[in-house]
Amino acid sequence: MHTVNIHEAKTHLSKLLEEVSQGKDVVIAKSGKPMAKLTGLTVAKPVRKPGFLKGKIKIADNFDAPLSDELLDAFEGKS
Repeated sequence: MHTVNIHEAKTHLSKLLEEVSQGKDVVIAKSGKPMAKLTGLTVAKPVRKPGFLKGKIKIADNFDAPLSDELLDAFEGKS
């Protein structure tokens, strides 16, 4: 962990964020007095559970059947 002053933190924010992403901590100070601590975040990746909707969704047997001429005309703006 190292300390930087506010001006340096503003000037080199991208560099400091890169350090933080590598697991280091940075203290931001004003006139040598620590004011804030910059640390990295650990974002938990959501656990994917395949099949959790099994039995809850029903797809009609005619789902991919051709549309009626009347409905097709309505989609195409002909009616």
